[in-house]
Amino acid sequence: GFIYPISTEQRTQNEYGFSSAPDSDDVALYVGIVIAVIVCLAISVVVALFVYRKNHRDFESDIIDSSALNGGFQPVNIKAARQDLLAVPPDLTSAAAMYRGPVYALHDVSDKIPMTNSPILDPLPNLKIKVYNTSGAVTPQDDLSDFSSKLSPQITQSLLENETLNMKNQSLARQTDPSCTAFGTFNSLGGHLVIPNSGVSLLIPAGAVPQGRVYEMYVTVHRKENMRPPVEDSQTLLTPVVSCGPPGALLTRPVILTMHHCAEPNTEDWQIQLKHQAAQGPWEDVVVVGEENFTTPCYIQLDPEACHILTETLSTYALVGQSITKAAAKRLKLAIFGPLSCSSLEYSIRVYCLDDTQDALKEVLQLEQQMGGQLLEEPKALHFKGSTHNLRLSIHDIAHSLWKSKLLAKYQEIPFYHIWSGCQRNLHCTFTLERFSLNTLELVCKLCVRQVEGEGQIFQLNCSVSEEPTGIDYPPMDSAGTITTIVGPSAFSIPLPIRQKLCSSLDAPQTRGHDWRMLAHKLKLDRYLNYFATKSSPTGVILDLWEAQNFPDGNLSMLAAVLEEMGRHETIVSLAAEGNY
Repeated sequence: GFIYPISTEQRTQNEYGFSSAPDSDDVALYVGIVIAVIVCLAISVVVALFVYRKNHRDFESDIIDSSALNGGFQPVNIKAARQDLLAVPPDLTSAAAMYRGPVYALHDVSDKIPMTNSPILDPLPNLKIKVYNTSGAVTPQDDLSDFSSKLSPQITQSLLENETLNMKNQSLARQTDPSCTAFGTFNSLGGHLVIPNSGVSLLIPAGAVPQGRVYEMYVTVHRKENMRPPVEDSQTLLTPVVSCGPPGALLTRPVILTMHHCAEPNTEDWQIQLKHQAAQGPWEDVVVVGEENFTTPCYIQLDPEACHILTETLSTYALVGQSITKAAAKRLKLAIFGPLSCSSLEYSIRVYCLDDTQDALKEVLQLEQQMGGQLLEEPKALHFKGSTHNLRLSIHDIAHSLWKSKLLAKYQEIPFYHIWSGCQRNLHCTFTLERFSLNTLELVCKLCVRQVEGEGQIFQLNCSVSEEPTGIDYPPMDSAGTITTIVGPSAFSIPLPIRQKLCSSLDAPQTRGHDWRMLAHKLKLDRYLNYFATKSSPTGVILDLWEAQNFPDGNLSMLAAVLEEMGRHETIVSLAAEGNY
């Protein structure tokens, strides 16, 4: 009887305990509603952003066909600009990757644009432009070289006909000596740029410029001392400082930069290093000759008088040497000048001690011509050793009854490090002689130049001293002195069909070794074969280097003899059929 009521009370308590369940369901429902609202808001925001970006993209794509693009560059009248540009050379700082305009002649534009003292390769102003075309978006670029290389031909043409060409004028107005620059427009057929009588050139092999692109390329020698790399006491600058461009241009095979050096290339006495400078930043080490590896971006072929730099990076380069022993020697060029005419009693003789490179002598010849000087005798070479001894100059055998020297000491000296560094331009000293009478019209004497405890040279001078110019007898220049730009197949000695045949037959390894490795060995280009092995066509790169070495004559007879030794008789017949052998 007592069990039933107890059971009923417990059931009632259980019912009371379950009475809170509907409240929990309500909370879960509210939470679900809140989450759904948040998700809807998030989806709405995403959709709104997508619509906004789509509209923004459509707006930017319209810039291509509107005047807004040109307006951003402050254009001038395009037709008028074309007229003016016929006399304006291309900008040496811009990378006109798709430019298809003409090659302009160098003219004086100083009457239009003020001259400045800025370096030849000043950086362009930062340009932050975002352009879209039918092929996709172009990301913002700070460098016009990267920017213009990615634009379509139509856009690039428009840009170059406006503000960029104004930049060209300003840049070239700063170039006071156009004789140290060569430029041209090149496509995938390649070509050759040559700075006359300087020993500096840039070979653009066929296929180096990507198919369908056109680059306006240049090579220039920097003569200002502040453009030269810093060197330590035992280091010396062995080449001119040379830039090639446009910087940042995409290349599909190495170009070859050639420049004269003044080192006696004995690897036991020297450590020779290639340095480069990008965008006027600090000078950086690239590679030490003889220490190349698979990660080395350049290859250096060091010939007795010239170095050939194979690179896919267009930049500013210089070769620096560090003497390991005191027997390390660099070649100097000694050049003696006097006045073209002399109406006073005094007669000055200037003795230049230059690095033995063509461009150093060319610069002095140009300077003396402007000063009214003449070369008194053929320049001579002198081996200058890293022994820390000075260079001593003295004058002898003067007719003392007719002339007297105004030099109180017996000789003059140029400090060793002034010469060894190679960073001082036009280094010279002057001997001033005085004649007793204006009737004396001839000067005969000897001039001695030698390194203390080293080699020396003696000049026998026989000078005509008169008020009338006697004429300047400059040393003969090379036969390629008038060549600046060669475009297309005519720039190469090896005909294209023969070249293709050689590449197809020599690129594949041969069991007997009659492949590109033997070709490199026969041509003495086998110092570091791994560089060629990393290229898609090792034979092609070897032949490119051979072309650079043998420009402008192209010693095809020697190449034919090498191929005959390798058993390539069919190629010899082809050369004969082409009329080149």
